Amino acid sequence: MNELIRTIMEKTGLDQGKASSAAETVINFLKERLPGQFGSQLDSVLGSGESEGTLGQMKKKAGSILGGEE
Repeated sequence: MNELIRTIMEKTGLDQGKASSAAETVINFLKERLPGQFGSQLDSVLGSGESEGTLGQMKKKAGSILGGEE
């Protein structure tokens, strides 16, 4: 989720609070319209709260394998 918020900030120039609100709005919009299993997978991929989600975990793991920071 943090990566999504950073991307929104970079692309739009919004501050962190507004970018976070925009991300939450879009995610909730998608969850309401996608079938149940897909909505719950959004939480898994994007992460909820402080967790990084599957994409963030994969990125960290790839970085550590390639000699980057973990």
